[in-house]
Amino acid sequence: MKIESAKAVISGGASGLGFATAERVINAGGEAILLDINDEQGAASAKKLGDRARYIRTDVADENNVRLSIQQAKDAMDGITLAVNCAGIATAGRTLGRDGPWPSENFNRVIQINLVGSYNVTKEAAAHMQLNDPDENGDRGVIISTASIAAFEGQIGQAAYSASKGGVVGMMLPLAREFAQFGIRVNTIAPGIFLTPMMAGMPEEVQESLGKQVPYPQRLGRPDEYAQTAAFIYENAYVNGETIRVDGAIRMQPK
Repeated sequence: MKIESAKAVISGGASGLGFATAERVINAGGEAILLDINDEQGAASAKKLGDRARYIRTDVADENNVRLSIQQAKDAMDGITLAVNCAGIATAGRTLGRDGPWPSENFNRVIQINLVGSYNVTKEAAAHMQLNDPDENGDRGVIISTASIAAFEGQIGQAAYSASKGGVVGMMLPLAREFAQFGIRVNTIAPGIFLTPMMAGMPEEVQESLGKQVPYPQRLGRPDEYAQTAAFIYENAYVNGETIRVDGAIRMQPK
């Protein structure tokens, strides 16, 4: 599969890693639908990408909303060949904090958006991909979810976030095995510390300090480096059922 002919749906596509991936697809000649809940940013991002991009408001934690959005995306592009899950939140909190145990509703919200949201987009996109005509390798579609190095080295206060991203990693292989019969590949990218909009809001000295923790290169990851990895996965027919760390060799400390 070639990125220049991709028909992509990207959750969290209005900014950060999702937008960088959409930009990579569009610049190569493909089409992209941005799924997000930020209407102002979503519309502006789609406009910036041009005529082959579109924004659809989507709450990934809402199964019916996702189903309708994926159908709308499929109709708009006359098919879906790539789905990338970038929507997520990073709410943190100590399980036993100063005010007592962390509310389970906070934990559940992180799981619903990061894990269940990724599953919702995955299954709805796959339902359409299985009907695609296969390419010369038998590929009908590619699904990429975004985990995190926190799936492997979660820090104090990241119980919910690590659980959600660990779940993303955990469901990838069973899905890859199940979807193999349809010619749909499923992979996961586990980014390290990237310069996303959330990180960009931190003081410059904090960003530099975090970057120096990375063995090499000693800086924050760039969103286009995530997008480059997504494009590689899409085009390499033998990459399936894999989690790829993109982290500069960092291994996070407890806090």
